[in-house]
Amino acid sequence: MATTAATETGSTFPLSETEYEMVKHVIDVRVLQDLKLSECSIYNVPCNLRKVNQEAYTPEMISIGPIHFNKEKLKPMQEHKQRYFHFFWHRVSNEQAMKKYKEFLESNEETIRQRYAHKFPEISKEKFVDMMLLDAVFIMELLLRNSCWKLDRSKHEREYRATKSFKSDHSDDYIVTQSWVNRNITRDLILLENQIPFFVVNKLYDDVVVPNDRNREIIEHYSCFVELAIHYFAFYDTQMSSCEETKRLLERNQSKKKKENLNGSFLGSRKKANTKSMDRDNGYSNPKHFTDLIRYFYLPPDNEIGESGCPDSVLRTATKLQDSGITFEKVLNRRLLHITFEKKPILSSFLCLGCLPYMNHVKARFRIPQLKVDHTTECILRNLIAFEQCHYPEEPYICNYVSLIDSLIHTQVDVELLVEKEVIVHELGSDKEVATLVNGLCRHVVANTTCYYGVINDLNKHYQNPWNRTMAALWLVYFRDPWRASSTVVGIAVLVFAVFNFLRVLNYYFVKSDGK
Repeated sequence: MATTAATETGSTFPLSETEYEMVKHVIDVRVLQDLKLSECSIYNVPCNLRKVNQEAYTPEMISIGPIHFNKEKLKPMQEHKQRYFHFFWHRVSNEQAMKKYKEFLESNEETIRQRYAHKFPEISKEKFVDMMLLDAVFIMELLLRNSCWKLDRSKHEREYRATKSFKSDHSDDYIVTQSWVNRNITRDLILLENQIPFFVVNKLYDDVVVPNDRNREIIEHYSCFVELAIHYFAFYDTQMSSCEETKRLLERNQSKKKKENLNGSFLGSRKKANTKSMDRDNGYSNPKHFTDLIRYFYLPPDNEIGESGCPDSVLRTATKLQDSGITFEKVLNRRLLHITFEKKPILSSFLCLGCLPYMNHVKARFRIPQLKVDHTTECILRNLIAFEQCHYPEEPYICNYVSLIDSLIHTQVDVELLVEKEVIVHELGSDKEVATLVNGLCRHVVANTTCYYGVINDLNKHYQNPWNRTMAALWLVYFRDPWRASSTVVGIAVLVFAVFNFLRVLNYYFVKSDGK
């Protein structure tokens, strides 16, 4: 995990392991230890990224956490937060548990502040704790109500299909039942600057939400808060990955952290152990916050992440790759970042036909999970990119993915090809809008290496082979569709028949002349 260093202005920047080794002899070791132990995970979006599209990073309806606290245009939602707090109080009916939870926030107020790049000294401890309490309760009640409403809807599925409505305890809840309001709030909850630490809400679920008459069914469905959160944000999981798959990735992350802690045990900090434990639950590592959780939706399995490196040359566009015989294939039910390039042997068991050079262009398959582009896509990707730039500079997998797609798309024609192959499905006005969106995502983004290093090199190697481009051109001209293929086959058959007849007649005259 990247660490952060503080500047004179109070802002922070990532400090990688390599940078730590470089400066540890120059800066006081105790200062460096504080940087290494920093638990910062919620950042202000860097100015160079924000100025490209400010709206993508700014909440529209609700503020969560201190960064956008008390913004004038977001104040109307404060009333709804108070209303949800009232609902939650009646839901749990446990004053003692709520008091203990507030005591937990008070005792960990400094730890919670440490999760933010800016520590907000202008906000008093009492005000900070009250803000965290109100925001955590709002998020919890929102997720619980949303789940209750969906469970009720599934029970009355037939009635809902017929009338698009049904009777529920939350039918009069404007936030839950109005799709556009719910969608906008959900969008605000994934913004990098609109977060509270995950363990704050997780603690509320574990200690306060008890299996009473109102909560029993939800707790039976969701054994932990991670499952409840995954279910709530499922709309952003474009490949509909299973909850168990996401939890496996979190477990993998926990194992990786254990190894890192063992390797870095020379620091020997008790504070580090205590704060780390807050991010663990049921044997796996919890995400840092909701933005981090969305990132886990897209990561491929650990053994499918390629070795990072610097490609030998820039990846060609989609149309140029197709001209070299590469076939684009959409892949469903696979993590968004799980991209592969395969040269699968064809007819290899028949007279070694698969070994012939002219068959290579048929075998090249660029397999890309389907990307669904709508009006929220830019917001999601920009916030994930900003988070990686600040927190995962050595594992910028989302940045690598966006950079690869950006390399494939230079013009509207490239988008048209990917749309035709159903690699991209979009709801925007035109293919040109998609090209503009994708090409703008990588502005001011820094990623020195890419996890698609091997894939890009293999694609470029295939493209640079002139034989592949020649055979692909012939294939596109004569075998592009069934009609051209049948016409070509008939033409070849006629040509062969004509040559055969010509040779037969020629042979007849030679035999006749020899007879004379």
